[in-house]
Amino acid sequence: MNSVSPISLKKMVKSTVWIVIPAYNEAKNIGNVLDTLQGMLRSEGKRREFKVLVVDDGSRDATSDICKARGVKVLRHALNLGKGSALRSGCDYAAQMGADIIVVMDADGQHDPTKIPTFLSALAGKDIVFGYRSYWGRMPFVLRFGNWFINNSVAILFGARIRDTQSGFRAFRSDVYAKIRWEATDYFMESEMIAHVGKHKLRFAQIPIPTIYTDKYKGTTVFDGIKIVGKMLVHRFAA
Repeated sequence: MNSVSPISLKKMVKSTVWIVIPAYNEAKNIGNVLDTLQGMLRSEGKRREFKVLVVDDGSRDATSDICKARGVKVLRHALNLGKGSALRSGCDYAAQMGADIIVVMDADGQHDPTKIPTFLSALAGKDIVFGYRSYWGRMPFVLRFGNWFINNSVAILFGARIRDTQSGFRAFRSDVYAKIRWEATDYFMESEMIAHVGKHKLRFAQIPIPTIYTDKYKGTTVFDGIKIVGKMLVHRFAA
């Protein structure tokens, strides 16, 4: 009887991809995001095993109900703890459940789920892939300037030149998650993750993603940028 070598068997096993989505009062957007995501997964599921996890960060609307109606697993915080806390809860869970790859994206419609296969392709030979918004002209000026300020500060402080440090659309291998795991409870987690990438000299790639704004008030303003850079300085020199 012919036996299957360990190497051949490994090639036959599908990698497991967990898609983690933090959400807070996103009832008006999360349904469309999940519908698009599930449509993509139906076409990609033959190549990989996908799991979708929404972390409801203390929403006061129907966010959880909309997710559950679509058969999506939901973890729920009783209180609103912040994006960093919600995403950390979701990634911790995915890693514990045996994820090979973790993709993180927002619940508000800014990220196009159909780009996930591109992230997974770009991850080959890398530790993490960052999405960068490619149509900066559509971004409000105050947000564009805030992001530019943070991008350059990150490059100077941590030696990682990332084109869009505030984009939350990312994919990484679960075996490097412990190295990039963040302590921040808020949006600073995106910059803290990059700081860890620079500290551990992880291999990264960057891919363009569409710039989609469903809410003009959302994003990193100049004042947000100043606060984030201040936290980066503390993080850099306290290490």
